[in-house]
Amino acid sequence: MNRVAFLFTRAPHGSSAGREGLDAVLATGALSEDVGLFFIGDGVLQLTEQQQPKTILARDYIATFGVLALYDIEQCYICQHSLLARGVSLSAERVLTAQVLESDVLRQTLASFDRIICF
Repeated sequence: MNRVAFLFTRAPHGSSAGREGLDAVLATGALSEDVGLFFIGDGVLQLTEQQQPKTILARDYIATFGVLALYDIEQCYICQHSLLARGVSLSAERVLTAQVLESDVLRQTLASFDRIICF
């Protein structure tokens, strides 16, 4: 079975990419045992706690990240450089437990996957 990585690169509510990515993760997680999530660039904002999307009339899909454990999706990584560049603390609370990795380690980890799907 192929190892599938999902790469989240966009902010959560400026487009539907985050929601569509999460839907794809859940669908793939039901069929595959080896799924990894990677958050880089503005994608690190997907995991920010206490988002209020209803304020901008957006759908609140962020809570769905909590369902990933039911699909045994536990490989989640977040880019340290991206967090720091956006002023987000490395120890900030997140909606999903993700391992903070330096950029080069994150790239090596991502390269170990057979397929990479970007959102």
